[in-house]
Amino acid sequence: MSEIKFDIIKNIGILSEGNKGWRRELNIISWNGRKAKLDIRDWDETHIKMGKGITFSKLELKQLKDILNEIDIDELDIE
Repeated sequence: MSEIKFDIIKNIGILSEGNKGWRRELNIISWNGRKAKLDIRDWDETHIKMGKGITFSKLELKQLKDILNEIDIDELDIE
């Protein structure tokens, strides 16, 4: 299995932090030298180890933003 290369272009923000120091972050990341995408995933304190995550292209991010703007978060039955 080949090594995954990444470059965190910009940290947008921290969404949450676990009790072991790992943080769920929103970042702009270039994976394997490709064009940067918005990325949400868990990272260790040194940004060497990472958990599974999800990336969004600009078009996908626009769609997600439109969807989120249409819902009332307070009415969702979620934790």
